[in-house]
Amino acid sequence: MTFISEVEAVDVRFPTSRELDGSDAMNPEPDYSAAYVTIRTSDGQEGYGLTFTVGRGNDLQVAAVKALAPLVVGLPLDDVLADLGGFSKRLTGDSQLRWLGPHKGVIHMGAAAVVNAMWDLYARKEGKPLWRLLAEMPPEKLVELIDFRYLRDALTPEEALQILQRAEPERWPRERFLLQRGYPAYTTTPGWLGYTDEKLVRLSKQAVAEGFGMIKLKVGADLDADVRRLRLAREAVGSDFRIAVDANQAWGVDEAIGWLTALAPYEPYWIEEPTSPDDVLGHTTIRAAVAPMKVATGEHVHNQVMFKQLLQAGAVDVVQIDASRVAGVTENVAILLLAAKYGVPVCPHAGGVGLCEMVQHLAMFDYIAVSRTMEDRMIEYVDHLHEHFVDPVVIRDGRYTAPTAPGIGARIHPESIAAYRYPDGPQWTISIRSPEEF
Repeated sequence: MTFISEVEAVDVRFPTSRELDGSDAMNPEPDYSAAYVTIRTSDGQEGYGLTFTVGRGNDLQVAAVKALAPLVVGLPLDDVLADLGGFSKRLTGDSQLRWLGPHKGVIHMGAAAVVNAMWDLYARKEGKPLWRLLAEMPPEKLVELIDFRYLRDALTPEEALQILQRAEPERWPRERFLLQRGYPAYTTTPGWLGYTDEKLVRLSKQAVAEGFGMIKLKVGADLDADVRRLRLAREAVGSDFRIAVDANQAWGVDEAIGWLTALAPYEPYWIEEPTSPDDVLGHTTIRAAVAPMKVATGEHVHNQVMFKQLLQAGAVDVVQIDASRVAGVTENVAILLLAAKYGVPVCPHAGGVGLCEMVQHLAMFDYIAVSRTMEDRMIEYVDHLHEHFVDPVVIRDGRYTAPTAPGIGARIHPESIAAYRYPDGPQWTISIRSPEEF
């Protein structure tokens, strides 16, 4: 019998703050980081997962994974893979660790890294990319993944099964289309807040030339600067091209409405995270005030219950799942089904290290086996750090190419781990920055 023999967690950080890649109103100098997890089995199999942070605190994520490891090591592998819904509940429902959440924060994100690594191991064992592994699962098995305890007032198991069964007959034609055409992408690469106006304009024009369907600009630090930058971007891409804006939770409700009124002449397609991700009613108020501008959120929404409330309240036009904010693949399946029930498009967040690689699988599974459509759906793309991954994303003509390699895409090159391991990797020990800055 094969057992899980080890759960390893490593603190890996990339000094993106040096070029202000990833800079926004709330994170002016982020260092894109990963609590990187490897699950090993007694017969030599491995699975890889991660959860994303922006620097300080990544050590806490590693500690969370290590706290969860005793719940995993020693489990029979076949038992885990036969009940991945139960495996997720085991991690997120531990009677003592759940006190640190429950279902939110550092411990929940630690669970995401472990759950993602287990799904990666499963997909590798089956020789399939994760999107295909999920899309080929019987609807009944997908429903078994979900913890409906807090969801039944919005989505019942019977409704979830109906959504999946409705998609089942045409799965193969959609898979064929996905393999031929890929999945639409938008790019945040031009829009980091720390970039100069010249760099913004150059990268915006480049995004159009490369076939992306939308660009996104960070806003929220200075209104006059935001008006200027949005005007420049609009001039660069033309009147018919979509531009989204992202405040990264910088505003209160009234401030958001006033700020967005000033930006409205440049026709932002959506405003992302206009206020606290916990403020369901605030999102509802903002959405009513700024229409037809859409409201999007999700990368900092703690769990499936928060998504349920946002959908029930009519608070969002766009759901943005994240591969590692909620408890990984399993909980995201529930969120995709919630969004399908309420008819709200899903445009995944992917603005961090490894997130593009992982979340593309969820969007592709959604297209094939849940929502059945790509209309008004795009996956975020940022052109940073993909070279560190064994199976990096491939973008062609502004679209994600469907990955064919087995797994979830989270495996990092050993050489990159050695170089960027914090705090003893050479990329940190030779840094000209003082330790107090990290």
